[in-house]
Amino acid sequence: MVKVQVSTNELVAGRYRLLEGVHHEEGREGWHGQDVESERPVTLTRSRLPAHLREEAELRTAVRITRESEALGLVCPGRVSVVIDVVEDKDFLWTVTARPEGVPLSALLGHGPVDYVRAARLGLGVLDVLGAAHQEGITHGDLSPGQVWVEERGGVTVAGFGLMGASASPRVTAPSYASPEQARGEGGGPATDLWALGAIMYEMVEGRPAIRDRGGLEATFRAVERLPIRAPLSAGPLGPAIQGLLRRDPVERVPESVVREALTRILKAELDEDSMPTETLPVFRDLDAPPARRVWGKVPLSRPVLLGGALAVTVVCFAGLTAAGGLSERGTSASGPASSPKVSATPSPTPSASPSSTVAQQSPSTSPSPSSSSSASASPSPSHTLTDDPPTGFFRYTAPQGFSVALPKGWKPVRTESSADGSYRVTLGAGGDPRTLVVTYSTQLTSDPVAVWREVDTSLRGDSIAYERLGDIRAVTYQGYKGADMEWLSTNDGVRERTFGRGYLIGDHEGFSLRWTTPAADWDTAADQAALTTFLRTFKGGSQ
Repeated sequence: MVKVQVSTNELVAGRYRLLEGVHHEEGREGWHGQDVESERPVTLTRSRLPAHLREEAELRTAVRITRESEALGLVCPGRVSVVIDVVEDKDFLWTVTARPEGVPLSALLGHGPVDYVRAARLGLGVLDVLGAAHQEGITHGDLSPGQVWVEERGGVTVAGFGLMGASASPRVTAPSYASPEQARGEGGGPATDLWALGAIMYEMVEGRPAIRDRGGLEATFRAVERLPIRAPLSAGPLGPAIQGLLRRDPVERVPESVVREALTRILKAELDEDSMPTETLPVFRDLDAPPARRVWGKVPLSRPVLLGGALAVTVVCFAGLTAAGGLSERGTSASGPASSPKVSATPSPTPSASPSSTVAQQSPSTSPSPSSSSSASASPSPSHTLTDDPPTGFFRYTAPQGFSVALPKGWKPVRTESSADGSYRVTLGAGGDPRTLVVTYSTQLTSDPVAVWREVDTSLRGDSIAYERLGDIRAVTYQGYKGADMEWLSTNDGVRERTFGRGYLIGDHEGFSLRWTTPAADWDTAADQAALTTFLRTFKGGSQ
């Protein structure tokens, strides 16, 4: 990193020519420029140095910022502005990146508010990048409209990683987007980024900031910490998500999974049921996690339908992660569908299994449901014999991935996800039917099905709303293979749901899981009991 003094008529660090100013925020300015050595276009951002960077050695600052942005660039290629050079200029720091597509969100906001659907779409794109960063242990800490670039078709690129992070140093750029804990000098974390996202979406729909800049850091920080925020008037169904993000106590701020579900629900409402996309959707992955510890169908998205730019953001993030290897080990919704991938290997029974068995040897156990309308009763026995195959009201569905199962008439795949390692997840259901069946094939499971569900249980406890496991995780034999069952309750969109999950191994690390989710109040109905019984009796995975 080289110390320089610069004016707009000079080259930054003797190399970068400033061409056009593109955004200005308190403590931060951005320009389009050109690298005169390579003649390629670049974007230069000059940010006021926070205290923690003033205390760092120059080289250490440069290395940390570039490494952090490079790491995220691998996770979300094309959706993070990767820093290619860092230059110190007295009390400011220049970061140089390849020129992003589009324009800063701050420039768009200068033309007035946007409708809540577009705000949800852009917010979801930013949230997906932040979620990937948080899973890598990286906090942005400096998010503002000037750090979000919006492409013509709606895709987003996020810049500015590395300046603040989780530092306890008070934020010194765009202070009106600082979280209350940052304003108090308490440092930042993922919740800080969620506050900034809420403030950005608030401004998108209202046409004014949640907290106005008071003309100085201290005055603005006092406003952030003390002034009430008026409820948004033009947010429509986006209002609860925005207000949940702008809770002053970071512990009470709504988690990423709940925000994602709210945003995707808004986008889903804009779609006609017959035109719902089934493109591959992203799964964020812990790059340091050992590949042999995948769990049954865990994925950090909760029933999302991503549109326009949000889909573009998440698909490229997914591509970067699967190139690094595998689907996520994290989950966010107890009742949400499982993580997924593509049968490439011929299933083979485990050494201790008898492949001749085609029905489960143990049925889901009796578990009382807290629902007032759902009495305690035994779950259906998978070995119950139905005279028709498929029974009346069902049809045999064979998926392109190779599995088959009898489904209620009118059901079809509503979402499909896949990974480069051959894993997949298919969510089956029907418009207007609150029930879903999720089929997941995974290639990197542990050898103990009970242990796999234990990992799911641990994740759901931290990520789901009102999660409650019903009974113990039970070892079973299913179709001659080692398996395990788990049942749980959770709340989704205000509805109490009950999920039965069965996972089983068909090889050393390969296996399937079935997740049947229905409103808890309907669990004991004849239709739901018959559906679960039919699924378990008729499911065949791949070439089984």
